[in-house]
Amino acid sequence: MLSIIQAAGWPIWPLILCSVLALALILERLFQLRAGKILPPQTMEQAVEITRRGVPPEASVVQLEKKGLLGPVLASGLRCLQKNPTASDEDIRAHMEMAGRLAGRHLERYLTTLGTIASAAPLLGLLGTVIGMIEIFAAQTAGTGQPAQLAYGISVALYNTAFGLIVAIPALMFWRYFRSLVDNMLLSMEVASEQFARHLSHLRR
Repeated sequence: MLSIIQAAGWPIWPLILCSVLALALILERLFQLRAGKILPPQTMEQAVEITRRGVPPEASVVQLEKKGLLGPVLASGLRCLQKNPTASDEDIRAHMEMAGRLAGRHLERYLTTLGTIASAAPLLGLLGTVIGMIEIFAAQTAGTGQPAQLAYGISVALYNTAFGLIVAIPALMFWRYFRSLVDNMLLSMEVASEQFARHLSHLRR
């Protein structure tokens, strides 16, 4: 591995940094975007159960807020009712929508960085390719086109091109996977929030 890095020259180092960062982000998102962590089972059922007799006590709301990211969204509607028992259905929905936006921001954390790496890695590989070609032409122009110098320029060009693609392809695939996963989770949270808002509206009639 060290010999490959040496053969690729200094342009390989930004790509190595990108690969380490991409791997760290992928592992972090795989851990954080687990369905059981974001949308714990029975969260909706618990929220409905504690509101059957009206606005629940503070302890029940706090316990609901600890249920992944969906819990705080549902609890935000109850917080609205705690502050203003006469709040309209629109006010409750507005509070839940705001909590949903905050949850969505948490879900999308680091995805922009991962997408940037997927886009930038091929360009960094291309930069290494150009530098390798410059090495070759510089050697030819100076009239010292020895085989070793030519081989070095070619290795810089090819290794950087290949490594740029090696970094970009998995980063792009995981970015698309996480993007789809986040969209599905946001849709599930939106549906659950709407159902809970209708439940609260029904109870208050």
